Amino acid sequence: MRTPVDLRRAKKSKGREARESRKAAHAAVFAGEVAARAPGETAPEADATADDRGATAAATVENRDDADAAERVEIAEVMYKAAADRAEIAEALYKAALARGEIAEARERAAAERAAAVEAREKAAAERDAIANSRDRTATERDAIANSRDKTAVERDSIGHPRLTAGQAGMADEADEYALELARLEAELQRAHLDALTGAFRREMGRLALRNEIERARRADGKFVIAFIDVDGLKGVNDRDGHAAGDRVLRTLAATMRANLRSYDPIVRFGGDEFICGIASIDPGEVQHRIGVIDQSLRHATGVGITAGLATLTSNESLDELTARADAALIEAKRNRTE
Repeated sequence: MRTPVDLRRAKKSKGREARESRKAAHAAVFAGEVAARAPGETAPEADATADDRGATAAATVENRDDADAAERVEIAEVMYKAAADRAEIAEALYKAALARGEIAEARERAAAERAAAVEAREKAAAERDAIANSRDRTATERDAIANSRDKTAVERDSIGHPRLTAGQAGMADEADEYALELARLEAELQRAHLDALTGAFRREMGRLALRNEIERARRADGKFVIAFIDVDGLKGVNDRDGHAAGDRVLRTLAATMRANLRSYDPIVRFGGDEFICGIASIDPGEVQHRIGVIDQSLRHATGVGITAGLATLTSNESLDELTARADAALIEAKRNRTE
């Protein structure tokens, strides 16, 4: 399609050619008439010839005007179409700008919602930790009060009965022996339930504690995460620095987990350099963050880190099934780390 500029240029060129053609035609007609005129020809014949030339010129001008009008119509149509095309392009650009604006607004809303959700989760985690710490302090205070009451009772008994009969003295000795035996049995029970090196639960007692936490989570919000943790390179530490150094790594890991988890989150020494901990009422993302803090702290203290696999409790899932999924996640994490 020719543009308006091309049409105007073509029109000017045709106009020049038409004027030159008319001049040449007039000159040829006039020369022919002069040559054909008889020596004694009268003026009326010349006038008739001039009239014919005028009619021819008028017809030529009329034809030229018609051609010019057609060209102007064609130029106007081309310009109208070009304007329509520009209007369509402008409308499409406007719609695209609106769509981009809507997308940007939607992204901003989604980012704000994500930020609000993260803030809410962090606030909830902080509140739960504060509640747990408050419970720990309350329990400690109660123990202190109970010990104080026991001490006061003993002092009252000693003041009110300064002199004991032989029978009473024997009963007191038996009570002391019973208390000592009870303390010994409690210590043995504690040793049977806790790992001597790390202070974490042994496997069987730990499984009982984890089951209890799962049942408690199901009665609450249903959130419970198992973290299956393995020490990276413990064998190398034992071979290079001795088993005492390896034992120090395990003790440091257990202490670091207790420092970064809540007092009631069960920590179980599953075997060798493997530990399991159960965390309730916390999202997996927060659990992953705490595991990362434990890893960095252990690396700073001992030079070795940990790898962890996480599994979130689902409905009607047993402890064994949940532990198996966490173990599979641990294996996958170790595979990804070595690749």
